[in-house]
Amino acid sequence: MRGMTFVKYFALPLLIVAVAGIYWLASYDPAGSVMLLIFGIAMGLMGLILVPTFNDVGPTAPVDEDWHESRGA
Repeated sequence: MRGMTFVKYFALPLLIVAVAGIYWLASYDPAGSVMLLIFGIAMGLMGLILVPTFNDVGPTAPVDEDWHESRGA
């Protein structure tokens, strides 16, 4: 993750999960709490998958040096 901390990448998903807990305690609404919880987990999972690909340092597809966009092939 090249110098970036866990909290910096996962602050928003952790905040959403915290809001889900506060929402549950304030309203006892299971549907809204579960939707917020699942959304927070999904954002965290997406971060785990996509963050390592920032700056081309993670797992990416092989690059074809002979291909150029202007030629199309």
